[in-house]
This record gives sequence, structure tokens and C-alpha cells, in this order.
Amino acid sequence: MNILFIASEATPFAASGGLADVIGSLPAALKKASPEDDVRVILPLYGTMNAAWREQLTYLTNRTVTLNWRNQYCGIFTVTYRGVVYYFLDNEYYFKRGSLYGEFDDAERFAFFCRAAVDLLPTLGFFPDVLHAHDWQAALSVLYLKRKYADVEGYKDIRTVFTIHNIQYQGKYGFELMNDVFDLLPSDFETVEYDGCLNLLKAAVVCADRVTTVSPTYAKEILSPQFSYGLDPVLHAYQGKLTGILNGIDKELYSPSKSPELPASFHVNRMAGKTVCKRELQEQLGLPVNAETPVIAMITRLVDSKGLDLLTLAADTLLEEEDVQLVVLGTGDFYYEEFFRRLALRHPDRCRVTLRFDQVLAKRIYAGADIFLMPSRTEPCGLAQMICSRFGTVPVVHETGGLYDSIRDAGCEGGGNGFTFASYNAWDMLYALRNALELYRNHDAWKKLVRRVMLTDFSWDASAQKYLELYRELK
Repeated sequence: MNILFIASEATPFAASGGLADVIGSLPAALKKASPEDDVRVILPLYGTMNAAWREQLTYLTNRTVTLNWRNQYCGIFTVTYRGVVYYFLDNEYYFKRGSLYGEFDDAERFAFFCRAAVDLLPTLGFFPDVLHAHDWQAALSVLYLKRKYADVEGYKDIRTVFTIHNIQYQGKYGFELMNDVFDLLPSDFETVEYDGCLNLLKAAVVCADRVTTVSPTYAKEILSPQFSYGLDPVLHAYQGKLTGILNGIDKELYSPSKSPELPASFHVNRMAGKTVCKRELQEQLGLPVNAETPVIAMITRLVDSKGLDLLTLAADTLLEEEDVQLVVLGTGDFYYEEFFRRLALRHPDRCRVTLRFDQVLAKRIYAGADIFLMPSRTEPCGLAQMICSRFGTVPVVHETGGLYDSIRDAGCEGGGNGFTFASYNAWDMLYALRNALELYRNHDAWKKLVRRVMLTDFSWDASAQKYLELYRELK
């Protein structure tokens, strides 16, 4: 079976969030699970790509890609990463930018990318059995395939899967882009129009053979207005092709025994290195070094959906009444950045906030913290709760989306792998944290919990099998 991923980012080539982790690891997991399958990936060639990776690219050829009246150059480069062939589509006008997204012409940039990805299949000599597109940036590839190539030899038997990683971002644009930028016909209008604008994610849901999202609970949640950002009527109409498959993580990338960024390595059966990581983290951040004081960490985008409004109500109470240290890493809305700045000033011996994206520091926080807090209001899958678990840091999460599917409360029958709270309010969050802190003070019980947390299987193995089953159903 030939499988082709089309996506806008992938670790280690270009990353802004969880989508990159998925596209950097799921194809390799599929290849490992089914070596006879040919799995490939198409990405934009961004100007932000690390020079070391850029030097490893091999130039294949170039073509002209037509998008309505535009005739644009498209170079094709390739590299094999973890047994998977990655193609990179080069056009410096569109992709030699300082960031992946947020440009004034994102609509045109990703329309070009989608058209090129589909148009160049004969040039690549690779026609997939399944084309798997991800999020709104790749949504037009599904629409183009179904509407412009459906009767073309080589294309007509391709089946499509579309994955929604976060339904909040739908690719909404004005009607004036319909023909001029997206190169769509009047007959496509009903497919792409929704709620007074063009909605690319909606179009992909309509056109795809199957629609997936990144956890079973999120697949149920987005059928309700509370979580769907207005798209629940469409999803209800196509509910029969919607399913949720929980994401996994790359166990090699997130390994406490194989991470060179850490001051000491450790393993579930050899935990002394975690004590070193905690001490070094406290020293690096200028916190009082105390092995008995639990470090609570958050690595997050500082936005409403991450549950930070709960912190604005409860953080001072937590830091005043409990012997804890709070470490926060991330950037986002000015309101929350300012809140955490002021929180750190009010509690100079208890709180440290780093307002930037820092992958090395993130790894050190995962390894050096004792508790990881994820109070998200909504979380399609969440990877941080899985990553922190690999490093023996116990997650405390709100029961939503993938957090509900991956973390069970330690107080439940048979023991869990973290602490959870069901009601979205600050005091239930604080109650869950205090349950964690109470167990932390019982050293033997905490060690047993940490071991259980670290042994939780968050690999891609089970999820890769579910994707392969889905693909095979389409053949």
C-alpha cells in the first residue's frame, strides 16, 4: 500500500506545535508496523529550516505549477528520515519567510502548496492508495483531488483521509478568494462555503473519504457547539466517517536515558539522574535548591484554551499556602504573559517564568519537575502529558479530549497514572494539585506512582495499527 502524507510542518524540519511531532513520528511508526508499505510525506521547504538539514536535501527537479492565472516555480527536494521519504516543495516567494504561519497571504501560500502537492504526483512517480492530509493548510489537497483530478488516470483510485488536529483553526477566508486565489469553480461553492465565508476545513470534511481527529473523546466533543467552533452541524452530517485515534509520541526523541540536553540521564530502574536534573533546574532558574520542595511545571502556549484563567484565580493561593515551586515556559497572549510576570515578582522564591520557546529548557523542565500541570479547557490530544510521563513527572490534567483518554486519576481502582479533575473550575484544579502534593510527601507511594507513570505506553504502536486498519478499509 502506498501512503502519502500532506502537511504543513514536521519535526525536525519545521515545527510550531503538536502537528509537527505527529508528522515527524507517525509515518515512521507506520513504516515500522508495516514495512512492505511505502510511506512518504510532502512538506513546504521553509526558509526557517535548520542549515544542517538543508545541506542533506537532494534536489530532484522543478516544475511550473498553475494556480488560476499564476504560473509559479516549484522545486522538489528530498531526504529520507527514519526510513520515510520526505519531499520538500520549494518556492522562495511563498516559503522563505521568518515564520511558518501568520503571513498576510497564507491563503495563497497554502493553496499553492496543496495544488503543487497533488499536481506533482506524476513527476514524483508516486501515486498513493491513500492521501492523508492534515489540518486546514492541507485541506485544499483533498478538494483539488476530488474536483480537479477525479477522472485523471492514476488519480481516480486515490482514497483520502483528513485529520483535524485542532478544530479552532479552520482556514476561513472571504468569497473574493474563491476563484482568484483558490482556483475553484462556481460548482465548488456549496462545498467550501460555510457560515458566510469560505471554510477550507469544512470543504475537506465534505470531500474526504474518512475524517479523523487526534483522540476518541475529542471526536465526540467536536460534535457539540461547546467545542466545535461552529462546525458541529457539518460534523453531525458526516459523523459516519468521523473517528478519533489517540496520538502517540516518539519514545526515542523523548527518552530520559538518551537526551543529551539533560545534565544527567536516568531510567525507570535507575532514577538517581532525575534528582540531579531537579537540582540543576532549580539552580539554572535561580530557585532555592531543595530536593523536598516539589516543582510544578507548565510548558504551554499562553492562551485561554490552555486553562490559564484557572491559574489567575488559584496561583497565588497555591504559592502562599503550599511549599511548592512553579515553573512556566511559553509565550502567547499579552494578558497571560503579564500575569505570569507579576506572579513571579510577587513570589520570587516560588515562581519562575520564561517567556520564550526553548526546546532545550523544555526538556530540562520535563526531566527536572515533579508535577506537570495541564488545566486545558479543551485539548484535542495533548502531547505534553505523555512527554512528561516519559521523564517521570506526574501529570495533573483537566478531563477533556486526549487528556481524558490518556490520564487516569491515581485514586481510581487499580491505580492511575496522574491526577485529574472533571469540573472546569479553579478550586477543583487546586484540589487535584493538593492530592498530588499529599502523595508526594509519602515518598514510597510517590515512587510507585512515578514508576507507573513512566511505564505507561504512549508509543505510536497501537495508534499506527489503527491508522493502517483505517487505510485498508478504504482500499
